[in-house]
Amino acid sequence: MSTEAPRPPLPPFTRETAIQKVRAAEDAWNARDPERVSLAYTLDSVWRNRAEFLAGRNAIVEFLRRKWVKEIEYRLIKELWAFTENRIAVRFAYEWRDDSGQWFRSYGNENWEFDELGYMRRRIASINDLPIEAGGRKFHWPQGRRPDDHPGLSDLGL
Repeated sequence: MSTEAPRPPLPPFTRETAIQKVRAAEDAWNARDPERVSLAYTLDSVWRNRAEFLAGRNAIVEFLRRKWVKEIEYRLIKELWAFTENRIAVRFAYEWRDDSGQWFRSYGNENWEFDELGYMRRRIASINDLPIEAGGRKFHWPQGRRPDDHPGLSDLGL
């Protein structure tokens, strides 16, 4: 049994608590702080991100450090797709540019499984990257948390 404090909201999820969990994840990822993000996962969390397989918080931190060196000006929106007692499915899109200035919108789906304390023990992510022109960007808030009044994915037609 973990000695870590509970990380609410806890399973079993309701629609409202699942949406809270999704927004908390979006906010953390938009902060682009690998250590902060890693704290939402169990110590032995297992990930599949695209074709990369990770296990444990240390691997998550290293992965996220590499990610945000490559994915400059990263901005993410997540949206609840479905939920059950201890699982949440989300769809997401994020925009970023590489070091040559090429912009991308990455689309994906994630399946999350949580332990009884509210930590994610499994994350399975499928992601596709679409090159876009800078003028085609839709995520224009200052770096960090998406403002509450910024449209979500469905509102943006994504």
